[in-house]
Amino acid sequence: MSWNVRIGINPLSWSNDDLPSLGGETPLETALREGAEIGYAGFELGYKFPADGPALKARLAEFGLVCVSGWYSGALAEPAPGQSDAQAVAAELERCQPHMRKLQHNDVTVVVYGECAGTIQGRIDMPLAKRPRFAGATAWQRYAERLNAFGAQLLARYGIRLAYHHHMGAYVQAPADIDQLMALTDPASVFLLFDTGHAWFGGAADPVALLRKHAARVVHVHCKDVRPQIIDQARNGGWSFLDSVINGAFTVPGDGAIDNRAILRVLKDVGYQGWLVVEAEQDPAVAPSYAYARKGHDTLRALVDQSSVCHGPGQRER
Repeated sequence: MSWNVRIGINPLSWSNDDLPSLGGETPLETALREGAEIGYAGFELGYKFPADGPALKARLAEFGLVCVSGWYSGALAEPAPGQSDAQAVAAELERCQPHMRKLQHNDVTVVVYGECAGTIQGRIDMPLAKRPRFAGATAWQRYAERLNAFGAQLLARYGIRLAYHHHMGAYVQAPADIDQLMALTDPASVFLLFDTGHAWFGGAADPVALLRKHAARVVHVHCKDVRPQIIDQARNGGWSFLDSVINGAFTVPGDGAIDNRAILRVLKDVGYQGWLVVEAEQDPAVAPSYAYARKGHDTLRALVDQSSVCHGPGQRER
C-alpha cells in the first residue's frame, strides 16, 4: 500500500530563529542549495525567507523546492485586558492575514501554530520550570474555545488547518497538556503538530505511546531526535530552553534515542498523509549543517523505503 508522505526540513539546521547568533552568518541560498542537493522536497520557513507569497515561491523554485509550512506566533492564550473572547479571535484573524495569504499562495494546507503568549522559549535567562500554565479548568476551556473559533476561520478563509505545536516553555508542553488540549478542542477545527523531540523533552517517556493516543488528529510532524543525557542535565540543572538547545538537547533523526521506525509505523497505520519535517535546534558550529541535514534525511528516507511505501507527489530523488 502506498503512503503519500514527503520529506522536508526546517532551516534550523542552518540558522536559528530564536537565537540568531546560531548560524546567523549563513545565507539562505546555502541552506536551500544544500537541502535540495541532499534530496529534501521542501522547506519550512524561517526569518531569512522572503516575506511575500510570490517572492517566496519564486525563491524556492530556483532550487526545485516548495514551501512546507510556516510558524505562526499566536497569542490566543492571553487576550488583551478587557478584550472578549470574540474580540481576541477577531484580532488574531486580522493579525495573521499576511502570513496566511503567503502560505495560501504557496499551496500550503497547514500552519504551524505556536502559542507565544507568555512563552519563555526565547528567554535564555528563564528556567523551563517557570513556563506559563493555565489557572484551572475555566481558563483551559476558554482557550480551547478561542482556538476552535480561530481554527474554523482559517479553514473557511484560507483552506489552511491549524496544526498546534506543543512546545517547551509554553502553555502546552507536557503530555498532560496535549491530552487536555485534544480533549477540549474541536477535531474539525484544531489539529496537532506532533514533535517527537518536544514530546520527549516535555515528559513523554514513550513518545510513540503519546503519538498513538492522538495520531488521528496529527496533520503535521516534526521529526527531531534527543540526547537524553543532555535533557536530564537540563531538567536537573534548571536550564532554559535556549541553554538546552546550545548544549545539544536536540539532534536529527538517527542521532539520538527516539524510535523513529515506530513513530513512522504509527503514522502509516492511521493513514497520515503529509510532511515529515526534519527539525533540530542545534548550533551549526558544533553540528555541521550539511552533515546533520543529510543524516536526518537519509534516516527518514531509509525508514520510509523499508516500509514499502512510494514517494508522494513532489518527493525529490537524490
